[in-house]
Amino acid sequence: MVNLAVSLCGVELKNPIIPASGTFGFGKEFAEFYDLNVLGSFSFKGTTGEPRMGNPLPRIAEAPAGMLNAVGLQNPGIEAVIAHEIPAMAQRFAGPLVANVGGFSLDEYADNCRKLDACPEVGILEVNISCPNLHAGGKNFGSDAKLAEEVTRAVKAVTTKPVFMKLSPNVTDIAEIARACEAGGADGICLINTLLGMRIDLQKRKPIIANRTGGLSGPAVFPVALRMVWDVYEAVKLPIIGCGGVSTARDVAEMMLAGATAVEVGAANLKDPYACKTIIENLPSVCESLGVTNISELTGGAHT
Repeated sequence: MVNLAVSLCGVELKNPIIPASGTFGFGKEFAEFYDLNVLGSFSFKGTTGEPRMGNPLPRIAEAPAGMLNAVGLQNPGIEAVIAHEIPAMAQRFAGPLVANVGGFSLDEYADNCRKLDACPEVGILEVNISCPNLHAGGKNFGSDAKLAEEVTRAVKAVTTKPVFMKLSPNVTDIAEIARACEAGGADGICLINTLLGMRIDLQKRKPIIANRTGGLSGPAVFPVALRMVWDVYEAVKLPIIGCGGVSTARDVAEMMLAGATAVEVGAANLKDPYACKTIIENLPSVCESLGVTNISELTGGAHT
């Protein structure tokens, strides 16, 4: 029998599958399809200090082997999430939650992480540093090593729970950013976020998405995500949550061989609400085909 359990900085998960933030909401809709307790965890909707309505419509566009989104961190704000959404999630899922944290300044990141750190239901803080720094001319925290280290230090100073920094792939050297986060005290790395892209309406002769650009996700980005997981595994001594284009159990095994300890599943949930459940059900047979009895043995296995 295959043991699917994995550990992320002491947070024990029954399996490595985590629905990615932005594709699973707060779990309510998916709980109507299956028992969420089959999951290792899930990363709930990205949370900012104040409520956000998000970007103007349209903000979704199809793409070959994927999709573009420019939702814009729509969420009810940290106070509503803590007061209402987290207790409701705890009724649907008994395991440790992954809190995806957004922010537009160092103070906002730190304040949000401090508040979520006090929530017993939250096991891991996943800090999304793809947000623009409003105090630095809008430059993304995750696109500059110095800023990435600064925000990591700021959130680590106010938290006791494991902090995983979620990195943007829209950089020249992902390993440099990961090393900066490690220097700032990060407990782990999550990668990748979406790749910047766009589509144009031929008849209207203008971008389909009102925001012009959006984040590309889905199977098209899997090879890029896999390469970045590999590079970061080589660059730092931190556990990695791999994310980007994962849609099958074999993708999970490949991501783990590249260096991931756990794996997030994003756009696949929007195509098939049973995607994560199906992947979990198929993992034992994939492990058996690889001669593995503990799935954790796969992590970094392609580097030896």
